[in-house]
Formats: sequence, C-alpha cells, structure tokens
Amino acid sequence: MTETDSTPLKRTPLHAAHLQVGARMVPFGGWDMPVQYAGVKAEHEAVRTGAGVFDVSHMGEFRISGPDALRFLQFATPNDVSKLKPGRAHYNWLPNDRGGLVDDIYIYMVAENEYLMVVNASNIDKDWAHLNALSSGYDVKLANESDQWALLAVQGPKAAAMLQPFSDTDLSAKKKNAYFPAHLFGLEVRLARTGYTGEDGFEVFVDAQHAPKLWGELLNAGITPAGLGARDTLRLEAGFPLYGHEFGGDIHPLSSHYTWVVKDKEFYGRAALQQAPTQKLIGLKLDKVPVREGYPVKAGGKVVGRVTSGTTSPTLGHPIAMALVEAASAEAEAFEVEVRGKDHAATRVEVPFYKST
Repeated sequence: MTETDSTPLKRTPLHAAHLQVGARMVPFGGWDMPVQYAGVKAEHEAVRTGAGVFDVSHMGEFRISGPDALRFLQFATPNDVSKLKPGRAHYNWLPNDRGGLVDDIYIYMVAENEYLMVVNASNIDKDWAHLNALSSGYDVKLANESDQWALLAVQGPKAAAMLQPFSDTDLSAKKKNAYFPAHLFGLEVRLARTGYTGEDGFEVFVDAQHAPKLWGELLNAGITPAGLGARDTLRLEAGFPLYGHEFGGDIHPLSSHYTWVVKDKEFYGRAALQQAPTQKLIGLKLDKVPVREGYPVKAGGKVVGRVTSGTTSPTLGHPIAMALVEAASAEAEAFEVEVRGKDHAATRVEVPFYKST
C-alpha cells in the first residue's frame, strides 16, 4: 500500500476501474490517482481534438443552504454570488486574512437559498473548517457531501456530440457555466458545462455508487480516459492557475490575470487583498529546455522570481511556463530560467498560451 505520512492514500470510487485499463497511479493531494493511461501526449491530444474523461472525484463538494446562504457566500467570497441564478455557476475564491487564498473554488446555484461549492481535494478539511468558522451568525446550513459524489470531467470539442446520444437533454442548448439535472446512460446526474482544460465539455456529478457504470459507459462510447498528467498540460496551456502553484495561502491572487474575480463589495479578507501585490504572474516561452516548478527566473542576470508551473506544450511543441516575478520586472520581454546551474533564454508571452477555436 502506498502511504504518505503513515496515512493510507484515499481512493476514488473508480480506483479499481483505473487499474483495469492500465492506469499508472501516483499520490496526489492525499489520494491515489491516475497520472496516465496510454500516455500524457496521446491523452492531451484526445482532449484537444476529440473528447477525454478525467476522474476528479477527489474534489470536495459542500452544500450551502438556508435563508442566509447568499449573504454568507457574499461575505466568504470576492466574486458577486448575487449574479447567479438557479442553474448557473461561476469561478470564485476563498480569501484568507493576509492577502492569500484558502482555496479557489466553483459555486453552483442549485435553487433559491441553495448552492453547491466544489473545492480542491487537498484543501477539503481546511476549507470546511474555514467556512464553518465564518458561518457564525448566519442562518445557514453547511453539509460536506464529498463522499457522496463522484465527479467525472468529459472534455474536448466533441464532448457534447459524443454525450448527446446517451442523454435526454439537448446539450447544445446549454451555455458555458450551465448547471442542470439530466439523465446520462440512464443514470440520474447533474451536468455542468464547466472544465479545466481550455476546451468545451461537461463535468458530471453522479452518486458515487454509480460511478463505475458511468465510467464504463463513457469509455464504451469512445471517450478517451485521461489522467492527471494530461490535465496539467491542458490547464497550463489554457493559463489556468493551480492551487499550491500559482495560488496559495501566501501568494497574492491579484498577481495573476484573474483580477476580474474581485468585485466591488465587502467580503472576508478584502483589506488584505486591497494591498498591491509585489509580484506578477507571467507567461514564458522557451525554445528547447523544459522547466519545472521552483526553477529561478532571472532578468539581466538577477533572480527576480521563480517558475510556478512548466511543461513542454504538446499542442505548441515548445516549453512553456508560468512564473511569479517581481512586479518591477514583469514588463521585461527577455528573461532567463536557471536549469541545473545553466541559464536558458525565455521570452515573456501573453497567457493563455493556447485558446480553442
């Protein structure tokens, strides 16, 4: 058994199914997760050109309901939850009180006075404690439903077309960030037209006990199983931050290109977020040498920051990276990244690196 800190790794309801199709498993956020099946490049290309399915059942789900549900979420998050209508979702943050994030999250409005919040797997316990502490004085009920749900992400330009024959809902009529009940392969599910790859697609919430059937049906329909390796290369090409890399408890989130998340309202941690960030998140392109998290980034020979995420882009064919650098250096065009004691030229480029057509 693989263990971390003497604690056995958690398993999603699809653990056995992953092994059956030859997944290579790795520890991730306290879970035993598939990093790849046929290979990262093949899975990445399947999502960019067709459709792939990811098991993201390790993510956490909290239900927030009650007369003060909206007022509570308005206080807990910087995005404007009042703009949501039943059946709509948006990206949001849980700020801390020192100018960083407890987590980045998605909020789905289920009905009047009822919301579902999806949080990062490694932050479930921390987020749960944070929300409960903030809820004092609000007429709100919090329920941790993380063990009840399996979550599968079907992503790619052909995702809707490949799912449509097996659903009773007109998927083409659903807009980005829609959230709605449906039947898929005869199973009751909730679908969200959301994802983390830069492509179209649907995230499928299903009762955990039905996850193996749904997974099998998706593979039988010709959808490619994809692991964490491809998920990372896809999200990096699309310029999506990852908590623990581009975001964190001591990283000012407004150093990123996600400044639009913060709306003009009162919320927990606002005063700290109003302090100007001393760093800026930038995109870098290199010619040949791939770079990884933690590598020093230099401008004119001086270290001005570090790589937060890096890979060789399967779509673009060259190394890319996101890096946190000193704000004063962020507008420079030319940088160097130190790799094993040697500097390699890097050019600042706009993020995202890739946009689907």
